[in-house]
Amino acid sequence: MAAIILEPVRITDAREGEFAGKIEGSHTAVSWPAVAAGAFAAAALGLILLALGAGAGLSSLSPWQTSGLTPSAVGLGAVLWITGVEIVASALGGYMAGRLRTKWVNVHSDEVYFRDTAHGFLSWAVALVLTAAFLTSAASVMVGNEARGATASRAEQTGEGADRYFIDELYRAEPNVVPADAAVRSETGMIFMHALRQRELAAADKSYIVLSVAARTGLTPSAAEQRVTDVFAQAQQALDTARKAAAHALYWLFVALLLGAFSASIAAIFGGRHREFAHVA
Repeated sequence: MAAIILEPVRITDAREGEFAGKIEGSHTAVSWPAVAAGAFAAAALGLILLALGAGAGLSSLSPWQTSGLTPSAVGLGAVLWITGVEIVASALGGYMAGRLRTKWVNVHSDEVYFRDTAHGFLSWAVALVLTAAFLTSAASVMVGNEARGATASRAEQTGEGADRYFIDELYRAEPNVVPADAAVRSETGMIFMHALRQRELAAADKSYIVLSVAARTGLTPSAAEQRVTDVFAQAQQALDTARKAAAHALYWLFVALLLGAFSASIAAIFGGRHREFAHVA
């Protein structure tokens, strides 16, 4: 009786993909413990470096004109420092995510590079979420309650929105003149706030403020009108300056975060490469 010989039958490509999917089905492509470890490391290092930068920035400031750095120089240094902190901290987190992840078997090298890059990006994203959710208050304290308090004092508002400094400047009078009370200042502040939103001071509102300023400062109506015009222009300029500063800060923050994501992804590739080619001595 002739022996039956079973020849191996080659599985089609579809069956191969299905079979390979079954082999890898129990193994996830993402090592979440490694991602979490890298994210926590990046967040912690970023907070430490932020504290160092805040201390250096406060040390470089001085109320005396002849000592210390100028505010513009400190602002530029802060931007550069935050960018550097984001790059270094994100690179560390990405490297740890790539180095600590599990080793993938029977995976093409291109797929390994992609997964390592993804691990670095995920570690950066998780660190960013952790920082925004849990470390914002701590970072704000380290940046300095003094600076925040000074800003809040300058931006303290009378009424609903106008800066108190401009209202005080508006009702500045001679020492023998009774100053305007809080209710008048509050009302003027509300009018200024509405005018700043509308980008112009309405004629009726301007006439009302001019009469109020003239009655409480001793100025002539023409001088009071000129003061109202000048102070409102200063308030507009201050608001525009604050708007531009906030916009520039957000632009630089975007650049810093983008560089951080890139650094984390690249560092994860190096970490994964060291993980793959590490040999036991």
